[in-house]
Amino acid sequence: MGGCLLLASFTATAQTPTSIPEPIVENPAPARPTDFLSPAFHKQRRELLRAQLPPHSVAVLFAAPVRNRANDVSYVYHQNPDFYYLTGYEEPDAVLLLFKEPRTVGGQAGVTEALFTQPRDPRRESWTGRRLGAIGAKNQLQFQFAADNKDFEAAGIKWADFDKVLFDGLPTDARDDAENPADLYSLVNTFRQQAGLANNYNPTVSEAENMTRRYGLRDGKAASGFISEAIKKNPALSASPLLKDFLAATTDASRKAAIEAHPPGRLDDATLGEKLDGLRAIKTPEELALLRRAVRISAQGQREVLKLLRPEMGEMEVQGLHEYVYRRYGAEFQGYPSIVGGGANACILHYETDDRQHLDNDLVLMDCGAEYHGYSADVTRTAPPSGTFSPAQRQVYELVLAAQEAGFAACRPGAEFNAPNKATQEVVASGLVKLGIIRKKEEFRKYYPHGASHYLGLDVHDRGNYAPLQAGNVITVEPGIYIPAGSPCDPKWWNIGVRIEDDALITATGYENLSAEAPRTVADIEKLMAEPSALEGFKLPELK
Repeated sequence: MGGCLLLASFTATAQTPTSIPEPIVENPAPARPTDFLSPAFHKQRRELLRAQLPPHSVAVLFAAPVRNRANDVSYVYHQNPDFYYLTGYEEPDAVLLLFKEPRTVGGQAGVTEALFTQPRDPRRESWTGRRLGAIGAKNQLQFQFAADNKDFEAAGIKWADFDKVLFDGLPTDARDDAENPADLYSLVNTFRQQAGLANNYNPTVSEAENMTRRYGLRDGKAASGFISEAIKKNPALSASPLLKDFLAATTDASRKAAIEAHPPGRLDDATLGEKLDGLRAIKTPEELALLRRAVRISAQGQREVLKLLRPEMGEMEVQGLHEYVYRRYGAEFQGYPSIVGGGANACILHYETDDRQHLDNDLVLMDCGAEYHGYSADVTRTAPPSGTFSPAQRQVYELVLAAQEAGFAACRPGAEFNAPNKATQEVVASGLVKLGIIRKKEEFRKYYPHGASHYLGLDVHDRGNYAPLQAGNVITVEPGIYIPAGSPCDPKWWNIGVRIEDDALITATGYENLSAEAPRTVADIEKLMAEPSALEGFKLPELK
């Protein structure tokens, strides 16, 4: 976007009479893919959530903020996954209300759901894309009530009549657009004022309290240690009566009493998140179709890159090849910043710089996942650019693979969510001792510092209640070993970083590896790397 375009925009704005609205002349949009989640899916999700709301309550959710990249350029907009899950709406500056009992909103009686959207605006749409508007939201998204966001403030919602006002935190990085009186910043302020949220409401403190309520009794000592460290980093947390009482407690019974003594208030930002955790943890067939697509695309990316991988390649090139495959299969984005690390960089868990110019013969760790229609995969493969594992690389790799197999074996309905993690830890700890990398099993954390599993879905680290595994859960199984240079072990192990990550659907009888198309064994990887790639002839002229 150059200065000439900006100047043209400013001139056009100045010449457009603000008192006479421009007529909306429809320019039909080209056909989009037909496999998005259906409006009926989103409507069913709203009804399931509404059924779980307490009597005389309202649930309030906001769209995600528009996030600035630099100067007057924004990042590509990505909707709040909870908001998308419940609405299918992909635009900013919007708010959703779900009422337990029918209410009157904007003069319309009997309303159980209300969506306030950004309005149609022909001039802005010519620059930034088509908008649904209230009528489009009502018709296309099957909403009972929809209105422009500027009508939210005067919608006549009687907030004082609710016994509970449920919300899941508030956007803290919404920018105030002086030209838009109903932007997200204004919508949040309207809610705060009309609902009576205290001026000193601190989302960070509230989040720590909610985490304590939700997980504090699973391992009280660990939770207390986590809270103590959090207070050191953020002294504002020390003002919380709940956190104070929880830290002072010394038994599970006293910790439970501390939590029960400080329940969420009438303005409740804890309960809604818990309800959404439960809903989003179980994937419907419609969701699984999109997740399968995202995972298969990611597995094909791994396959093609394994065929192309060479020592003279750089990390950025490898990243680009993965992401090119995603686009060819119709995936709109990556689910997260791609991680491509060779050698020492493979030992950095969330390495994102990806600018090593030559991989040479070091193992390269490729943690990459496509996002397809909102749903994210998360697949990692580690391979030698030469096409052949060295003896030391092979030993570490096969230990990680054995740990992953143990993790898979623990993936069954009814097992604790942490069961796959525990299984991988036991194998890694014993194996590192056997290889002489550590002396005592308790030292394994030095080289395997993360957990093996998280939920997968609309977020790469998706919502979930961390209850015992159930059919319909989709989780990762991703053990790893990372041995940076200077570690207290034989230098032959230094700068070997290995992670193997697959996406597992929990079924009625066990699990299904959704990413099985990407090879995992040493033999299968070396065999595939010897095959030609469909992208083999893709060569660009050298720039001199």
